Amino acid sequence: YPTWKRTLARRAREAQMKRFCKAQAIQRRLEEIEVTFRELEQQGIKLEKLLRDEDGNPADQKTQWMNQLLYLVQKKNSLMSEESDLMITVQELKLEEQQLQLDQKLRCYMNKEESLKTPEDRAAEQEILVQLLEVVNKRNVLIHIQEEKRLSEL
Repeated sequence: YPTWKRTLARRAREAQMKRFCKAQAIQRRLEEIEVTFRELEQQGIKLEKLLRDEDGNPADQKTQWMNQLLYLVQKKNSLMSEESDLMITVQELKLEEQQLQLDQKLRCYMNKEESLKTPEDRAAEQEILVQLLEVVNKRNVLIHIQEEKRLSEL
């Protein structure tokens, strides 16, 4: 087994492990966001009840509650934005993995001697190229979405 093939295989495993670890971290963060959403919702419900009670609370107190409610809404919007970013990253990781698998399949066909390829091999190679192009285009769209989002936030 040539050294360059071992090196490629090792790098592929390392990249796969990196993606796996990143996906796990994203999953944990998504779960944390979900818990925080529930907590914010409970706090918001309490504040709304306090604001609706008209039993002579001072205006200063109501203003304070209203400010707290607005803060909760801002925090929830910020978490929703982060959740959206994480979901895009998950999609990107899936497409990256798919691209790697297609790359490996394509490499197998391309390493085969041209004279030994059957028409089915050539058709399969062409199909893999088409799929690879689709994956690259999908990744490009995700990057474009992220860039537009970043620019709109600025």
